[in-house]
Amino acid sequence: MSPLLIPILALMIPIVAILSRAIFTPWMKLQHRKMELEADRVAEKAAQYAAQTERLEQRVRVLERIATDRGADLAHEIDLLRDDAPRTERLEQH
Repeated sequence: MSPLLIPILALMIPIVAILSRAIFTPWMKLQHRKMELEADRVAEKAAQYAAQTERLEQRVRVLERIATDRGADLAHEIDLLRDDAPRTERLEQH
């Protein structure tokens, strides 16, 4: 074994540690940022699904009311639902 090998290894260990930290720390920060962005994207998608679910639940409630309301003219109510105008406009017209 060469006598120079021990000092060279002694110097290489801290150099490798410093270089590893210089590379590893930014990589970890990048991974953390990617996870934050993904979490934001998933949260936004969940909010969109929740809003869509709420709209569908409202429509089902209206259909249930129409189906169970024996005094309502069913054909008239269905025609009103087919209309694209907001419900307040439909009520004002009739």
